[in-house]
Amino acid sequence: MKEVIIAKDAPAAIGPYSHGVKVGNLLFLSGQIPVNPATGEMPQGIKAQTEQSLANVKAILTSQGATLDNVVKTTVFLADMSLFGEMNEVYAREFCEPFPARSAVAVKQLPKSALVEIEVIAGQRIFPVGGGVS
Repeated sequence: MKEVIIAKDAPAAIGPYSHGVKVGNLLFLSGQIPVNPATGEMPQGIKAQTEQSLANVKAILTSQGATLDNVVKTTVFLADMSLFGEMNEVYAREFCEPFPARSAVAVKQLPKSALVEIEVIAGQRIFPVGGGVS
């Protein structure tokens, strides 16, 4: 059974979708563009936009009692692959080892002409290395 996730501290959806969906112990978050939930504005530059996108991801995770440590997979969409290095600098500061699996792709255009969009899959419980449920 799926449960819809709506986080009051994340920007409102700009279309017919939820912030995320919870299925069992898994959280599937919609892609987050760098919209500041307080102002509705986007910062300039890929580093600031990556920071804001991840802040939005963190707000949704927090609403479910999770953190970036719970993330097992990310997908990063970039307006241009030349932005990868600067995005990766911010990403590396925010995530800790063991890093989640990640895909990063360039797309033709993102909503609101954002430079980056980040979506994640997270687990609400962390399993010990070596597998199995504790």
